[in-house]
Amino acid sequence: MQRLTLAGGIPETLKGSIVALGNFDGFHLGHQAVVGRAIQRAFHERRPVIVATFDPHPVRFFKPDVPPFRLTSLGQRENLFAHAGADAMLVFEFNAALASMDAEEFVADVLAKRIGAAGVVTGDDFSFGKGRLGDVALLRSLGEKHGIAAEAVAQVSLDGERISSGRIREELVAGNTGTATHMLSRDYAIEGVVRRGDARGRELGYPTANLELGDYQRPKYGIYAVRVTLDDASEHPGVASLGIRPTFKPPQELLEAYLFGFDGDLYGRTVEVALHAYIREERKFDDLDALVAQMRDDEARARHLLAID
Repeated sequence: MQRLTLAGGIPETLKGSIVALGNFDGFHLGHQAVVGRAIQRAFHERRPVIVATFDPHPVRFFKPDVPPFRLTSLGQRENLFAHAGADAMLVFEFNAALASMDAEEFVADVLAKRIGAAGVVTGDDFSFGKGRLGDVALLRSLGEKHGIAAEAVAQVSLDGERISSGRIREELVAGNTGTATHMLSRDYAIEGVVRRGDARGRELGYPTANLELGDYQRPKYGIYAVRVTLDDASEHPGVASLGIRPTFKPPQELLEAYLFGFDGDLYGRTVEVALHAYIREERKFDDLDALVAQMRDDEARARHLLAID
């Protein structure tokens, strides 16, 4: 799997690709349908597949002060695209130049000339060009003019409603991990480098891997049953606290994951914490004995939800 940029150029071996084009943050079932169709076309036409995404997210560019909302990092997207069967990920730097580019220039200069795309696949709500004036009909028309076969994939729905990154964010904020998992086809996962904390968990008998949330969408604060994947690809069940730790002062927003049966040093390692199920809201305890008793109950509940009783 190659990670490409326009500045770095497109290798000759990837010219004539079928390009799946979109932001693909979260890589939910709708996104998977777009990339799947690109891979299907590429297989029949014996062409490589490039999945193109944007960084930063266009919303972050136009509204830099919006609260964190990312569902996947670039690294997570790269892994997901690779597992889907793509040959490369192309990262468009979303900057002032790209934002001001009109639709025809984007197709003629970027897709046709610089990428050398033979075909483009998007979702049916895709928009592009200055002021987002380009739609799938214009993409198809301009593509035909410049030798690119463009097509759009119909929406994917769950319970009669269109699956979207925005809808997934709403479910996470509500603590509805099950619904989010159905739309993503996997548990929502936060990736980060384990940092040193105040060692309170170790003192209480529950040593944790502590991650900052960074640009990720904040799910509902509380306690979760989790699966943690380490940088050696091993997976470990556990329980995690996501929130501000109201029992301790000062409040500090962290994701703290306790891995069942794990005894090792995780400091400085990159881990991914997948939120499997929401257990309860976080709350303040009057003393540490009450907190530890609740932590034992949380562990038991998490083991049950993860089917490791």
